[in-house]
Amino acid sequence: MMGWGNQGYGMWGLGGMIVMIFFWVILIIGTILIIRYFTAGHRGPAAPGGETISRERDPLEILKERYAKGEIDTQEFEERKKILESGG
Repeated sequence: MMGWGNQGYGMWGLGGMIVMIFFWVILIIGTILIIRYFTAGHRGPAAPGGETISRERDPLEILKERYAKGEIDTQEFEERKKILESGG
């Protein structure tokens, strides 16, 4: 007779039920991660206090990086630093 011996788990048995649960868990977690990725990407990284950090960098910081990398020499660094500090 048909249907005997499967204990109500359908044609795959207990293994099929575990695979189905695993599939739904992965689907739900994946959906949550995709939603978080697209919604968090517009705010910027979070600081320890919870506020967002501005993506803009300080011009003096950029100047120091360029000097450290050797892109500009000491004279040019000092000239540009004076300009930045004077506000012009």
